[in-house]
Amino acid sequence: MRTTRCALAAGAGAALLLLAAATPPAAAQQPPPNPEVVIETSKGDITVELFRPEARVTVVNFLTYVLAGYYDGTIIHRVLRNQIIQGGGLNQDHTPRLEGLRGGILNEATNRLRNERGTIAMARLDTPNSARAQFFINVRNNPSFNHRDRSRNGFGYAVFGRVVDGMDVVDEIAGVRVQRVNGMRNVPRENIVIHTIRRLEP
Repeated sequence: MRTTRCALAAGAGAALLLLAAATPPAAAQQPPPNPEVVIETSKGDITVELFRPEARVTVVNFLTYVLAGYYDGTIIHRVLRNQIIQGGGLNQDHTPRLEGLRGGILNEATNRLRNERGTIAMARLDTPNSARAQFFINVRNNPSFNHRDRSRNGFGYAVFGRVVDGMDVVDEIAGVRVQRVNGMRNVPRENIVIHTIRRLEP
């Protein structure tokens, strides 16, 4: 009788092992979707998807400014017709917005993302790691902005997202008349205000 019970127990254990082996592993956890923001301007709304995996430092920096309300009331202050529109750093009286401005960030132009029509990238000074808050949207493909090498002139501009809705608004802004203001060229004659940039809930 003991032998029969042991045999039954052994059989049950084997069945459990077979069942465990046949059970598929839990599905791998999917990464969270890319964050999206809406740039609300006086010309209309522009929705942008942010490429967090490819440009994590840049996206975190940008969203930090967004959540702090830094961009609220700034302007699109530079328009190169059929090339780029740039904003995120000047007040409506064309003075720099300094309150809340953070330091320069790592230039992620080495991420192989291209400055193609509809992409958003960080504006910067001559040195590679000098981008802070200002950004631009490419109105056309701009291969000269892409990373070529690690020299000062070849490092490129870091793409960190793309327009997914509102490219018609970008095109309209890109066609406005411009002027020179306080020594700055290509400034829209009529202020194009960024009312706010808000993050969309996933």
